[in-house]
Amino acid sequence: MAEVLGGGAVRQVRLLLSVLKPGNHVPYAGPAAAFGTSVTSAKVAVNGVHLHYQRTGEGEHAVLLLPGMLGSGETDFGPQIKNLNKKLFTVVAWDPRGYGHSRPPDRDFPLDFFERDAKDAVDLMKTLKFKKVSLLGWSDGGITALIAAARYPSYINKMVIWGANAYVTEEDETIYQGIRDVSKWSERTRKPLETLYGYDYFTKTCEKWVDGIKQFKHLSDGNICRHLLPLVQCPTLIVHGEKDPLVPRFHADFIHKHVRGSRLHLMPEGKHNLHLRFANEFNKLAEDFLR
Repeated sequence: MAEVLGGGAVRQVRLLLSVLKPGNHVPYAGPAAAFGTSVTSAKVAVNGVHLHYQRTGEGEHAVLLLPGMLGSGETDFGPQIKNLNKKLFTVVAWDPRGYGHSRPPDRDFPLDFFERDAKDAVDLMKTLKFKKVSLLGWSDGGITALIAAARYPSYINKMVIWGANAYVTEEDETIYQGIRDVSKWSERTRKPLETLYGYDYFTKTCEKWVDGIKQFKHLSDGNICRHLLPLVQCPTLIVHGEKDPLVPRFHADFIHKHVRGSRLHLMPEGKHNLHLRFANEFNKLAEDFLR
């Protein structure tokens, strides 16, 4: 989920714009100079759609980066693609269907869209011939990671999530309504996403996301994936920024309580985009946990 309530998304999107100009779509694998290292971009057929991903590193440990709402590998994970240890890890950053360059199709939000993303993510990595994978999931990507770990326990090695929630409350719904109308976003935050997606797609997809996430509010206990948390078997690190304006602390506490053996790491100055604002600290935390 882009941090539309602050300046974090500006830095986040500038990472994309510095390496990828609108319209410069890379349909199939080829070397890129992005982030000052060897990065390949490609699209591959998975579950009836063509999913875009970036890949870097040569390590035996495969790591998939899962972005948030309206996110893609480039917009959400620049410092991770650039700086995670290339000898220890092979890093893949994907664009979920309807986001980034995994279009068409347009993004939609049926009630099972998180489950669909989880299956897409796992099947993408299997298509790329990885035998096992660890997950780094931010915001919506953290929810997707939790579902993937619960549904495919033998395939998931370890998991780091931040800015995620397992259910939707009245407080959450108020926050979502506050970001629904993108015309109320700051221009610096809004313009780069308009450039990436086009104004109509950007505004309509944000509105559709708000409606999509609100669906869970009408389910028992606002459930997204709370029933799946006890099924997670992999070592799990939950990171939470204590100044996150989009995901209150109680969500991290709930996940920590219900994912057996999980660790909770709090970043006192962290906001929703803590992995971008405090990239070096976050990367070391993630690397140490994944080793």
